[in-house]
Amino acid sequence: MAARKPQRRREFGTVRQLPSGRWQTRYWAPDGSRRTAPETFETRTEAQTWLTLTQADIERKHWVDPDAGSINFETYAMKWIEERGLSATTEELYRRLLRLHLLPTFASANLDAITPPTVRTWRVERLGATGATTVAKSYRLLKAIMETAADDELIRRNPCRIRGAGSEKARERPTATVEQVDALADAMGPRWRLMVYFGAYGPMRPEEQAALRRPDVTLEPLAVKVRDAAPELTTGRRVEGDTKSAAGRRTVFLPAFLHIEVKRHLDWYAEKEPDGLLFVGERGAPFRRSTFGRKWRRARTKVGLPEGFRFYDLRHTLSTQSGATLKDTMVRAGQSSEKAALIYQHSDGERQREVAGGIDARVRAARQKAVAQPGARET
Repeated sequence: MAARKPQRRREFGTVRQLPSGRWQTRYWAPDGSRRTAPETFETRTEAQTWLTLTQADIERKHWVDPDAGSINFETYAMKWIEERGLSATTEELYRRLLRLHLLPTFASANLDAITPPTVRTWRVERLGATGATTVAKSYRLLKAIMETAADDELIRRNPCRIRGAGSEKARERPTATVEQVDALADAMGPRWRLMVYFGAYGPMRPEEQAALRRPDVTLEPLAVKVRDAAPELTTGRRVEGDTKSAAGRRTVFLPAFLHIEVKRHLDWYAEKEPDGLLFVGERGAPFRRSTFGRKWRRARTKVGLPEGFRFYDLRHTLSTQSGATLKDTMVRAGQSSEKAALIYQHSDGERQREVAGGIDARVRAARQKAVAQPGARET
């Protein structure tokens, strides 16, 4: 009986010359399919080199299916958002950034067609059309989406490689003096004045105040427990849920001078039910951002604060000027990072004079103590 002829080992790939004179390569992909190189080559050596490098990529598991990235960016980005499990406000922000700043350029592009040069061109165009902060947010979103695409092995590498493009350079926000905070509270009227004080000396975010209820407030000690947040979307829908971060769930101890303000508000303006909302409008409904915003703008103008002064700017507190540490400030404001807290830190000329005065007082006290000690010489 004749011996069985050994099977010939299947070659990884082949090189052949086309009628045009150029060279074409074909190879076996990891999924067992026969593939053709996406380009032809001028010489046989170039074709063979490409084939060798492709085989090495497959063996090292660095190979990316050239057809995998043929997925529409808009389709992939929308699915990416749906699968993130985002908060309502973050999802709203991402969809707005996509609609206004990413899809006009990339909606019809496939993932593998988005290259570093196209990203750079897009960014330059956006910087010429809108603010740098918005562009940075849009770039971070694009980078996150494309990073997931790389993790899914749909593209070989993330094309978003511009150093620092996702960083926001937050300008130091304006501050209000004690006198201006009092004037704002007066201008907002008796129903809303406590919100101003909570924003300035709490400091509590508007969405946190919107979720406050009677059981969250105690008079002895004077404190507020921030448990939830109820941000209002641009559609007008209010979404009740968790605070912005885990650090947002906190107990805020208030300065004693607010005792009468808090008690008066509980007696006169909060919902009467045991679990009633702390802040409601004249007709008993939760306060609306649009209505409150109109009152805020009128009060801001009346007090003489700049047009860009936001309710959030009340959170640029006096706590560090009263001796609080950075950690103290972070706890009061419900901030989870030092970077976020530092945006609200200020050291103006008045504060620098206070610092200098404090140094002077400490040095004088130390010198007096040294002089008072037996055997010490006076300097």
